[in-house]
Amino acid sequence: MAGEEVSPLAQVNPIDKEAFKLGFIGAGNLASSVATGLVKQGIVPASRIFTAHRNPESRVDFTSMGIKVFPKNHQVVEECDVIIFAVKPQILKEVILDLRPLLSQNKLLLSLAVGHKLQSLQEWVGHGRFVRVIPTTASVIGEAATVMHLGEAATENDGELIADLFGAVGKVWKMDEKLSDAAAAVGGAGTAFVYIAIEAMADGGVAAGLPREIALSLAAQAFYGAAAMVMKTGKHPGQLKDQVASPGGTTIAGIHELEKGAFRASMMNAVVATTKRSHEMGK
Repeated sequence: MAGEEVSPLAQVNPIDKEAFKLGFIGAGNLASSVATGLVKQGIVPASRIFTAHRNPESRVDFTSMGIKVFPKNHQVVEECDVIIFAVKPQILKEVILDLRPLLSQNKLLLSLAVGHKLQSLQEWVGHGRFVRVIPTTASVIGEAATVMHLGEAATENDGELIADLFGAVGKVWKMDEKLSDAAAAVGGAGTAFVYIAIEAMADGGVAAGLPREIALSLAAQAFYGAAAMVMKTGKHPGQLKDQVASPGGTTIAGIHELEKGAFRASMMNAVVATTKRSHEMGK
């Protein structure tokens, strides 16, 4: 690995799970969602969470919860034990290199960015106590789909801490990093695809005569219920679909229209295109 030699694991200070301070580098929607979820679930009190923004007063989504917003990123790093990089992938390298002198191996580092692999992250910071975590904005309601990968010097306790944090705001999957781009496409970007599908179904309801508010509520509940059926029954989506679509009935007529519009192929192509773009961003 390029960069500084990684210190022996024995020299790494363990993170105190009951008292650690959590810092977000980046104060956008994803950071806000994760922070809000952690506070709402009672996992980390707002008094132990910090972030930074050039105009601290403008970040009311953080300050309204009691989270301290510094004007400079280096203040967050100096204050905290666990640092989460929640900036755009395009500027992640620049941000890490700027803060590198403060990012010792005694701090546990996380990246929420898609594309950039652990090898690059470790090279930029000079050590391997890094964890890649790919959550979603559904963290704010405790329903995120999160994928995580441990760096070379991340300890077993580090992994347990991060799994506990993000497990409190959704479900966590640990997997080989080579699958990260595809996992982010399905579990991360996939939420946006579902939002579009919900909106389209609601629009169809309006076109069929339903009031907008009722159409949107029905569409959202239909997706929520269908997802719960897949996860709680363990049945294949195709089997559940067949249980709804009776011969010659209304549902199969609608499914026929979806098939004519290449709904399945469009969804598959969206996942493949997202995976490809994530891979390109990581180069």
